[in-house]
Amino acid sequence: MVILPPMAKSKAQKAKKSLDYRTAGVDIDAGNRFVDFVFKHVKGTYSDRVVELEDGYAGLFTLEKGKRYKRNYNRPVLVACTDSVGSKVKLAFALGIHDTVGIDCVAMNVNDMICVGARPLFFIDYIGISAVKGDVCNKLLLGVIEGCRQSECALLGGETCEMPDIYAKGEYDLVGFAVGVVESGSVIDGKRVKPGDVVIGLPSSGVHSNGFTLARKALFDRAGYTPRTKMKELGGQILGKVMLTPTRIYVRSIMKLLDDCGDAVHALAHITGGGLVENVPRVLPKGCRAVLNSASWPRPRIFDLIQRAGNVNEKEMYRVFNMGIGMVVVVDRKHQTKALKSLRAAGEKPHVIGEIVKGTVAAEIR
Repeated sequence: MVILPPMAKSKAQKAKKSLDYRTAGVDIDAGNRFVDFVFKHVKGTYSDRVVELEDGYAGLFTLEKGKRYKRNYNRPVLVACTDSVGSKVKLAFALGIHDTVGIDCVAMNVNDMICVGARPLFFIDYIGISAVKGDVCNKLLLGVIEGCRQSECALLGGETCEMPDIYAKGEYDLVGFAVGVVESGSVIDGKRVKPGDVVIGLPSSGVHSNGFTLARKALFDRAGYTPRTKMKELGGQILGKVMLTPTRIYVRSIMKLLDDCGDAVHALAHITGGGLVENVPRVLPKGCRAVLNSASWPRPRIFDLIQRAGNVNEKEMYRVFNMGIGMVVVVDRKHQTKALKSLRAAGEKPHVIGEIVKGTVAAEIR
């Protein structure tokens, strides 16, 4: 008689061990700890209009009139924006620096919003991440909070989604959503721009959050630098850290300018993707052309470095990067001195970079 050996357990039989969410790759407990961290810090951004709701499913914000509010609105128009940090986060991954990209995320939204004259009210963030562990999420949130403080808006809510099947280990994406308000009669739409108006530029802090695909291709793929390379051309600073310099937030400066100069401000343009040559024409009416003098403001060295590393032509540089100007203000020439004084009082270093002339809609760089 032949005695057969016991059958080996099939893969299906071996897999009968209890499976839970953590084993599958998502740690609920870590997520709950992050939520606790969030609640400890976000209240510092609240304005007097936030309606607190413990453990609510949504954030509440009131626009009702009343003596207890710093500002009241007669004919409020709500303004909404959304944006992300883009591929700038790849540098954050490479250097392990995560506390500045949250500022970028807020900046990319509120800097757009103020271009129509709106005051930011509240912000909501979304973090999609490979794993909620360590202090990465904490640092991301603290960056968002800092951006909200700089823009004087409340961090009203957010979402963190742990997706190990979507994001590679150690990677994440950061997206923001902002809501603001402007009085119906105070919307800035560029229609009052006219020949003779003065163009004022507010300095950027560097690359901000646009053009990183080209910048990385030029600096890392073509020139062979790494994010940790110390650059003589940048005063011995680490290349990646210079590129990670957070986007400047112009909210306080522009709000003060609007309070001081009102209708003398004819247009505002946030210089993001498309650079000066594509963003300035967005706020020009028919028959108006912006002529800009590139020698009228200092050009950050990082742009020269990118241009040389990638052999990028000048026209393309101005079409992709801000080239040192992060916000453009078009004002009535009669109020030029007053506008410059207001901006300087707000801590800006404004430059008169051009003027509006008759012609087809465009931004001409000379």
